[in-house]
Amino acid sequence: MPRTSKQTVAIAGAGGFIGTALARELAADHRVICLSRRDPPARPAAATEWRRCDLFSLFECERALAGADAAFYLVHSMLPSAHLTQGTFQDLDLISADNFARAAARVGLRRIIYLGGMIPDQTDLSRHILSRSEVERTLGAYGVPVTTLRAGIVIGLRSSSYGMFRSVLERVPVIPCPSWSASLIQPVALSDVIRLLRYCLERPQPLGGSHDIGSSDIMNYRELLERSARLLGRRRLFVGLPWRMLCLSKAFLALISGYPRQLVSPLVESLKHSLVSRDLALQRQAGLAPLSFAQAVQESLDAEKEAGGFRAILAAETRRKRRMPPARRNTVRSVQRIPLPQGKSARWLALRFTAWLPQFFRSLLKADIDAGGNLVIRARFLRLPLLELHFSLERSPAADRQLFYISGGLLARKSEQATRRPRLEFREVLNGSVALVAIHDYQPTLPWPLYNLTQARAHLWVMRNFARAVGAGRA
Repeated sequence: MPRTSKQTVAIAGAGGFIGTALARELAADHRVICLSRRDPPARPAAATEWRRCDLFSLFECERALAGADAAFYLVHSMLPSAHLTQGTFQDLDLISADNFARAAARVGLRRIIYLGGMIPDQTDLSRHILSRSEVERTLGAYGVPVTTLRAGIVIGLRSSSYGMFRSVLERVPVIPCPSWSASLIQPVALSDVIRLLRYCLERPQPLGGSHDIGSSDIMNYRELLERSARLLGRRRLFVGLPWRMLCLSKAFLALISGYPRQLVSPLVESLKHSLVSRDLALQRQAGLAPLSFAQAVQESLDAEKEAGGFRAILAAETRRKRRMPPARRNTVRSVQRIPLPQGKSARWLALRFTAWLPQFFRSLLKADIDAGGNLVIRARFLRLPLLELHFSLERSPAADRQLFYISGGLLARKSEQATRRPRLEFREVLNGSVALVAIHDYQPTLPWPLYNLTQARAHLWVMRNFARAVGAGRA
């Protein structure tokens, strides 16, 4: 394994399954900065620095990555990030990756290492796999070299995918195997993933490109379950079924594992794909012989015994995955994707929106825009403002991102925080082919049940109509 001088390394997703193990592995030889939205664990890895970082905030990403030489990106956005989250996990993943990539370029990061998922050569890809592909493209969109490791199921302590299957083996004596269980999978041991991530970090020059990784074993999902049952000492009856049954599989796995449906659903949709490595060239190049599936499971079992056993781990993971942001904050995050007409920018879209909105509500609203781009939305027959939006010229220097702070009005609660201020933004992503229109950290003044029934639904209705108007060229 190559060694370089001590580096300052940031890990986005440091509180997760792989991030925790990676921080522990690197701490002895590098300065490790752990990035997380949540509080640090009770017993963080020695010699690590924890920085609070909301990946939905470009400002916080820039501040958190300051001083780093390299960074690992180990996150996904399938779980809620606000008390009310509107938008698909793909768009939430996309805006997080875009913030991270922009911030990495601005602070002069030398490399990004991303652990993504296998991407088969098919056209009808699941939402989860398409999202992994979009994140991969986005991380490299601003000039920082990106090395991507693509893995199938990672076998290890607290793995979401393997944890779902383990929970079934522990709790269900007769296990139905729908037709998706014939799809092939090439699992990989957690320790192999950690060694390969370290190898990519410690190369003198960024490796770049995308690299499939896996164990030495290829099997279908039914065989994975059968082999795991034998290794765990569980006698189970497996019953093959001729139907795919994805919807029932989602409900079944969510019920048995206790994981939220928002997490289980995208993972189950990907089970229809065979996720097999094209080759293991990176592992050969690194001089790392992959562990077998049996070795990976045994390694995981040994770790589970030290951590109190699988049942205790599953209970803790279920609580963590179901934990919501504090209800008293009543924060809202809403992200919508709009196809961007060729040659148009986020600045153009922001100007179109401020002009279109009062036309759409011509009998109800009026909008006043001053020379600085600040927007005040009023009820047509009231003098008091409903929403006040302050255009941030400092945070909108380029046409590809425009930012408004929601600074007041009858419908918005003012925030005293220096960061995570309520804001509306327009940004280009995926080489300008689409734009994301997002509201972050918004706190309504309406009572929460009333807000959910009225203003929250009205916002989605407005954005759908604006997207149609942009597509028809009428905005």
